[in-house]
Amino acid sequence: MLKKSSQVLCFFLFLVTASIHADEINLYSFNTGSFVYHLTGNYGQYNEFFDNKFMSVERKFSEDSKYSVLVGTMNNSFGDRCIALGLRRDWIQGDSNWVFKGVYGYTGEFFFDAFKHCGDDGSYEDFKKVTGIGFSPYIYHALQYNFTSYFGVETGIILPSVFVVSVQWSFR
Repeated sequence: MLKKSSQVLCFFLFLVTASIHADEINLYSFNTGSFVYHLTGNYGQYNEFFDNKFMSVERKFSEDSKYSVLVGTMNNSFGDRCIALGLRRDWIQGDSNWVFKGVYGYTGEFFFDAFKHCGDDGSYEDFKKVTGIGFSPYIYHALQYNFTSYFGVETGIILPSVFVVSVQWSFR
């Protein structure tokens, strides 16, 4: 299943990069390397640390936009592969290398077989019982430090209680 979802993501990345004009490459970022920890007490029941295997492609709307859209994949708290779709908003960004940002998104099932078990457990299953689609809304706020214009590290919270550390690679 992981191989199939990786192939789908690679194909998507190929389509995105094939359609990029040279002057647009600086609008793209690649997010990976997420460390997650459930602050409410795990006791071995949740998928944690680096086992979420998160990766996404992010594109700003324009060079000076505070908004970007992201598309990616991850293993949720129960180890099920999900698609991640989100909208990012940079709330505070000064002349320094610090950015306070929010990502508001959908993490859940999608029409590819690799994502069909995302709604089998937890809040994903609760939403599936009500809507017919297994998903969970993600509200994430983080503080990101950009070491260079190409590399940044962020730390934040997925509400209500999941601690995250992630890496962002940009093409500026």
